[in-house]
Amino acid sequence: MNEPQPRRIRSFVRREGRLTNGQQRALDRLYPTWGVSWQSGEPLRIDTLFDRPAPLVLDIGFGDGEALAQMASAHPQRNYLGVEVYRAGTGQLLRQIETQGLTNLKVLLGDASDLLREAIPAGALAGLQLFFPDPWPKKRHHKRRMVQAEWLATVADRLAADGFLHMATDWAEYAEWMLELSSAEPRLVNGHGGFAPNAGERPPTRFERRGVRKGHDVFDLILNKLEA
Repeated sequence: MNEPQPRRIRSFVRREGRLTNGQQRALDRLYPTWGVSWQSGEPLRIDTLFDRPAPLVLDIGFGDGEALAQMASAHPQRNYLGVEVYRAGTGQLLRQIETQGLTNLKVLLGDASDLLREAIPAGALAGLQLFFPDPWPKKRHHKRRMVQAEWLATVADRLAADGFLHMATDWAEYAEWMLELSSAEPRLVNGHGGFAPNAGERPPTRFERRGVRKGHDVFDLILNKLEA
């Protein structure tokens, strides 16, 4: 008799309100073109996502998509795949893709942890971005945080040699958590020896601006995968 599998702990809780008419129209009209269809348990054909081959950067939890669209525009030599669980932000980003004529950015509605674990091949990513994830500040909720030792090990496996992991948060305690756990992953090298002195290629996000208004400091961690 098969034993029941333990329920996976999710790093998000769906609290999505009603979509605007524009967001819903964008999902209906644009997702078939710029969205990626994927079901849990299936492989993802990285080589067929875009019209041309280019280094692939995975962006997890892009929010309203403003920062991700800016990065895709600023770095046309890369392909970007944004993963989000909330339809409202996905609809907004789809509208930005169309308005700006971005051909190197696609979106996927789904659980990024499942996607990373089940569908991304080893060494397939030139970079992974995790900007301002839910900090789950209460101690009893720390198990829900995206950044865990197991997650970092999976990221290290999916990154190509010298690929980057860029994380940012405006919660000081979560920043220290990220730094401690990433320092323990032997395949990830922190060239700054701690937090980065600036945001690097990352443009400001709406969540960042909100945190700054509340008096929060912003912490960026930029790491690279050891070359084989």
